[in-house]
Amino acid sequence: MNTLASAGRNLFVLGGAILLLCACGDGGGTPADKLGVAAECAATTDCNTDDNLVCLTQFKGGYCGQSGCAKTEDCPTGAVCITHDDQNNYCFRSCVDKVDCNANRGPDNEANCSSSVTFADGNKAGKVCVPPTGS
Repeated sequence: MNTLASAGRNLFVLGGAILLLCACGDGGGTPADKLGVAAECAATTDCNTDDNLVCLTQFKGGYCGQSGCAKTEDCPTGAVCITHDDQNNYCFRSCVDKVDCNANRGPDNEANCSSSVTFADGNKAGKVCVPPTGS
C-alpha cells in the first residue's frame, strides 16, 4: 500500500508541474503576438524593437508595426502588408475577430478586424487589425 500511495502522490505532483508549465508557457501565438504588433504605444520604446517595430503615432493610441513594406513577406509572421487610406504601406496584425486586435490596446483606442483593406501584394484573403485614425 505504501508504494501505491507514494506512486499516486508522485503522479499528482508530476501532473501539477505539467499543468503549471502549460499555464505559464511562452504565451503561444505568432511572432506578431510576441512582438506586440498592434499594441498601443506612445513611443517606439513601447514596442518590441527586436523585429524593427516602431510606434506609428499617426494612429489614435499609436500602433506598434512597421511602415514601408512592399509585400507581406517583409512583415513579421502574423502580420500583413497593407496599403492604408493615407497611401502608405504598413505591417498590420492579421486577425480573425476584433478580440485578436485588442489584447494590448485600451478600450478608447480599440482596433477593428477588417477585410476592407488593400493588400499591398494583391492578396485578397484575410483580415487585419486596423487602428483608429487620428491622434
